[in-house]
Amino acid sequence: MWIRRLTLFAVLLACGVVALGAYTRLQDAGLGCPDWPGCYGHLVVPESHDAVHRANSAYPERPLEPEKAWAEMVHRYFASTLGLVIVVISVLCLRARKTDPQTPVKLPLALTALVIFQGLLGMWTVTLGLFPTVVMAHLLGGFTTLSLLFLLALRVHFPASASAQGTTTSPRIATSPLMKWALGGILILALQIALGGWTAANYAARVCSELPICQAGWSQHVNIQDAFRLWGHDLDEHGLDDYEFASHLGADAKITIHAAHRIGAIVTTLYLAGLFVWLWLRRDVSGASKRIAAGALLVLLGQVSLGVSNVVFDLPLAVAVAHNGVAALLMMFLIMLTFSLYHAGSRRP
Repeated sequence: MWIRRLTLFAVLLACGVVALGAYTRLQDAGLGCPDWPGCYGHLVVPESHDAVHRANSAYPERPLEPEKAWAEMVHRYFASTLGLVIVVISVLCLRARKTDPQTPVKLPLALTALVIFQGLLGMWTVTLGLFPTVVMAHLLGGFTTLSLLFLLALRVHFPASASAQGTTTSPRIATSPLMKWALGGILILALQIALGGWTAANYAARVCSELPICQAGWSQHVNIQDAFRLWGHDLDEHGLDDYEFASHLGADAKITIHAAHRIGAIVTTLYLAGLFVWLWLRRDVSGASKRIAAGALLVLLGQVSLGVSNVVFDLPLAVAVAHNGVAALLMMFLIMLTFSLYHAGSRRP
C-alpha cells in the first residue's frame, strides 16, 4: 500500500521538479547560486544585510540576485526531496520482495542509481559554469527519472501486467508490431526532447522568430560542426568564464540548433499524430488503448499550440514552462499507451 502511495507521490513530485527546472533555466537562474550544494555558503538564500554583503564579497563576479537564487534553491530542495523518496521506495520494494515475488526491484534500484547521477549532473551544471552538454544531460536525466517513475507507478498499480512477463504470452505481446510503433514513438519524442534541451542549454530559443522553420535565408547560416559540438569549447578564446548565454557560440550555430529543433518538431508531430490516429482506428486495439491514444493526440495538439505560441509571442515565461511540462505529459501518455498495449496484447495484422 505504501509503495503505491509513494510512487504516485514521487511521480507528482517529479513533475514539479521538471517544471521547476524549466522555470530556473528560462529565468537564466542556473547560476543563481554560484556554489553547490548551498547558496553563497548557506543552506538558504542569504537575506540579512551582513549575509548579502559577505556573499557578494565572496563572489564579486556574480552578485546575489535573490529571485534567481531562490529559483535555483527551490529547485534543489524539491530535487533532493525526490531523491530521498526514491531511496525510500527502493528500500520498501526490497523488503516487500521477500513476501511478494512480483514486487519490482530492478526498476527502483535503477532509479536510485539514476537520481544519484542526476545529483552529480546538478553539481556539475554549477561547477562547470552551465556547460551545455551537462545542462542537456541534466534535463534528460530529469525526464528519464519522471518516465521511469511513471512506469514504476503503472507496474505497482497494475501488477497483473508485470506478472504476465513470466507467462508464455509475453514474447507474442512484446514483439507485436503495435508495440514496436509505440516504442518508436517514445524514441522519437526522446530525441526531440533532447533537441529542445540542447536549444535551451545554448540559449537558442529566440534566434528564429518566424514559422515554420526560421526566418528567410536561414539555410545559408547552417553550421552543424559548431552547433552540435558536445565538448572541446575554448572559453579562453572568447574571454569568458562560463557558458551562460552561450556567448561562445556564433549566430549561425544557434540558428542551426533552433532550426534542427523545429524540423524535429515537425517530424515528431507527424509520426505521433499518425500513430495515435492509426491506433484509434484499428479494430484489434483495446478500448483502453484507444482512449489513451485519443488523449495523447489532444496533448500533442496542445504541445504544438504551445510551440507556436512561443514563437508568436516571443517566448513568454508561462508558455515556455508549459511547453516543457506538456512534453513530459506527452511522454507519460506514450509510456501509458505502450504499457496498455503490452498489458492487453493485440492480434497481429
